[in-house]
Amino acid sequence: MDFKQLEAFVYVVKLKSFSKAAQRIYLTQPTISAHINSLEKELDTKLIERGTKYVYPTKPGSILYQYAVKMLNLRDDACCSVKNYNKELKGSLTICASTVPSQYILPKIISAFREEYPNVTFNIQRQDSEQVVESISKGLADIGFCGTDTHSPECVFESFTEDHLVIITPNNERFRQIQSGGGMKADFLKKEPIIVREEGSGTRKEMEHFLNKAGIDLGELKIVAQFNDPDSIKHSVSQGMGISIISKAAVEDYENFGLLLSFDLSGISMDRNLYVVSHKSNPLSFVGEVFLNFVKAFYDK
Repeated sequence: MDFKQLEAFVYVVKLKSFSKAAQRIYLTQPTISAHINSLEKELDTKLIERGTKYVYPTKPGSILYQYAVKMLNLRDDACCSVKNYNKELKGSLTICASTVPSQYILPKIISAFREEYPNVTFNIQRQDSEQVVESISKGLADIGFCGTDTHSPECVFESFTEDHLVIITPNNERFRQIQSGGGMKADFLKKEPIIVREEGSGTRKEMEHFLNKAGIDLGELKIVAQFNDPDSIKHSVSQGMGISIISKAAVEDYENFGLLLSFDLSGISMDRNLYVVSHKSNPLSFVGEVFLNFVKAFYDK
């Protein structure tokens, strides 16, 4: 058993594909298959279930995967610790992030991080908050970012910054008159067509929480559409389809161009925490630790 075999095995499990694993670590698909076959012969057990449309680890494969990730991380730690004396931090990180962090938070963080560590690369996967936590729980990504704490027993959630949710409406005379009066009352939401994020979204979960605090059940609203990204919601609201509740960070562009108005919910503070998520028992690689500490320091300035 050697590191090349373990690396091939880990990427096949992570990416659920022999061909994608080959592309990621710059090997041919037959070489990836040969590495997996060698491991299975050495351990005398089947590690990967293969089909025309699926690839997933067997139970012994899942056990090996957890150890393999730790072994590869330990190898990277050793290399990075030595190279760090020359300030040459190198490596790659797989990041999974929900919509708001991936679009409006991570680009700033990663740009600043790479000014200091230009040899670190990132593979960023956009998922909803529940999928982010699942990916971290299964060891399919190094670090996650999401908009809600699901209290998963396998994960550590650390708040690193705050986000503010707002009610958005079309920019027309009717809503401009309401805006001049301050925040929007909760009962008004019951009368308007509402556009919401998909189930599993951190924004959706936090929206429901704030509405409950205002005495409104989601079933009382007239939901006309559901989207899995804020851009579709912003465009739909600007075209008069309805109103919505999304992150303030996501609507600043539309507000600046006069396409939308935003409101606070009267009497309710719709502030939420954004979280960085890591696995409770799988240690991060040296590069992962450096990046995680950088994220925390970035918002402590």
